[in-house]
Amino acid sequence: MRNAIEFKVYGDYALFTDPLTKLGGEKLTYSVPTYQALKGIVESIYWKPTITMVVDKVRVLNPIRMESKGIRPIEYGGGNTLANYTYLKDPCYEVQAHFVFNLHRPEMEYDRNENKHHNILKRSLLAGGRRDIFLGTRECQAYVEPCVFGEEAGFYDNYGDIHLGNMVHGINYPDETGRNQLEVRLWNPVMKNGVIEFIPPEKCPQVRIISDMQPKRFDEHNVQPVDELLAEWEGWNMK
Repeated sequence: MRNAIEFKVYGDYALFTDPLTKLGGEKLTYSVPTYQALKGIVESIYWKPTITMVVDKVRVLNPIRMESKGIRPIEYGGGNTLANYTYLKDPCYEVQAHFVFNLHRPEMEYDRNENKHHNILKRSLLAGGRRDIFLGTRECQAYVEPCVFGEEAGFYDNYGDIHLGNMVHGINYPDETGRNQLEVRLWNPVMKNGVIEFIPPEKCPQVRIISDMQPKRFDEHNVQPVDELLAEWEGWNMK
């Protein structure tokens, strides 16, 4: 696929939180990663406002196992609460993704160089990502490395279909849709022999509006020129 990368992501734990379980202050993970969680991983490898990352499919390599832990959430108002979080144990996935240009950002048209972004993306993957990689939540650190999708043996090969029920697909942000509102997408995925093929965000059957939201712009009105930054830096050094 054009502008595509394939990589393996793995760690000790993962927490792809089912939002229905957060109401009582505790968290229970989905059994598989969401589209949005995987998109966040790809964007941690490399991201610029010029492009939009699209996750095509994910392959579950290890058996789905869960482990509960007693966690003390941070309570800024005081307290000594103990919550129960349920994590995925030893998660490991193969992911295939690609990027397209974000046509809702006309101010970034000058930066639409396909080969440049693809080469930087591949180099960033070889380096383990430009930012920290984590599986769902910040405490679940993870690692990424290039792979060939489908080459490694997986636990769910020839397992058949597993219907996963209604899940969160991802979040629609205004800079990616052109609509000045924050939205959540829902869908009903089916894992076939360990592989989940994601439908494109624009084809999700269920979309719910969360709130109004304005996109952040990257133009001369809110981007400071390099020469001005250097002048400020030199001024601080002189003090």
